[in-house]
Amino acid sequence: MTLELTEAQTLTQRTARDYVARVIAPRAAELDRSGGFPIESLKGLAELGLLGVNVRAEYGGAEAGAVAYALAMMEVAGGCASTAVAMAVTNMVAEVIQAFGNEEQRQRHLPKLTSGEYVTGAFALSEPAVGSDPGALTTTARRQGAGWVLDGQKQWITNGAHAGVTVVWARTGGPGAKGISCFLVEAGTPGFSAGRAEDKMGLRGSNTVPLLLEGCTVPDGARLGEEGEGFKIAMMALDGGRIGIGSQATGIGLAAQHAAVGYAKERHAFGQPIAAHQAVQFMLANNAAELEAARLMCLRAAAKKQAGERFGVEAAQAKLLASETAVRVCNRAMQVLGGYGYIRDFPVERYLRDVRVTTIYEGTSEIQRLVIAREQLR
Repeated sequence: MTLELTEAQTLTQRTARDYVARVIAPRAAELDRSGGFPIESLKGLAELGLLGVNVRAEYGGAEAGAVAYALAMMEVAGGCASTAVAMAVTNMVAEVIQAFGNEEQRQRHLPKLTSGEYVTGAFALSEPAVGSDPGALTTTARRQGAGWVLDGQKQWITNGAHAGVTVVWARTGGPGAKGISCFLVEAGTPGFSAGRAEDKMGLRGSNTVPLLLEGCTVPDGARLGEEGEGFKIAMMALDGGRIGIGSQATGIGLAAQHAAVGYAKERHAFGQPIAAHQAVQFMLANNAAELEAARLMCLRAAAKKQAGERFGVEAAQAKLLASETAVRVCNRAMQVLGGYGYIRDFPVERYLRDVRVTTIYEGTSEIQRLVIAREQLR
């Protein structure tokens, strides 16, 4: 096992780091305050190949692999978690279409996702009463002529109001997972609309909306994969998505640690920098050790994915460890800053608000534990 990055991986990491420092990080606080959407930043990420990191070059992707994607996600999330979420979902949608789409679907959608012609992509699986149990979804798709009519409501859809294409799951057969199929719904399709954006605790620059499907008609060519394959497609997509969320959480945690270390060196108490006090040193030491473990877990899962090996359990472990670690790290960082950590003049309170949801979306921590436990008990 090698821990050395390849030249391509190092280049991707450096490219992301430079763009974050120049463009993304300076906009993060205002994006959080205004609740805007980072369209310009996403266009820049597209130009750098970061909206299709693991997509083949023939479709406009960087073809840099899953490890490079995890590294880039850590960098972007450290600068602005809201921008990182939009980037993550767009990459996930592109990979789903590449893996399960036919050539016509790939040619139609992938160049638009990777180039930024589509501002983003969206992933519409959850519903108002369906989250951790996607097999219970109630959105329906019925055949009509040469196409399908979709009816239902989706909830918590990242990028939903800005996506050029949305992957939508709907029931085409009987109850349970085997009755679910998958469809590609383009922006502007009649009967397809976004509701009011959610007013969230964190990730306030990330668009999260319900989606309404009311007699939404799509051609048969919009079906992704075979009829009844939707649940399998969703589970495979979520495995990869968990690497992204673990990497996102790690990036936020690293940013919080960087802020805490800098503050501890400058802030004086009892006649010396607070970094000289053992209580502060221990918090910083715990942060450093736990973040390194999370980082390596994410890269291990990404490496297995890149090698074509089974990686679902490793992705669940990485997502669980990284998200819960990052919440602890951000809490400790706020403790190091004391009162200053609690005000918006410093970024740590934003890191803590942003990171909290990483233990919830792409599968809660409880779902990750179920995945891991089932493998242990097989």
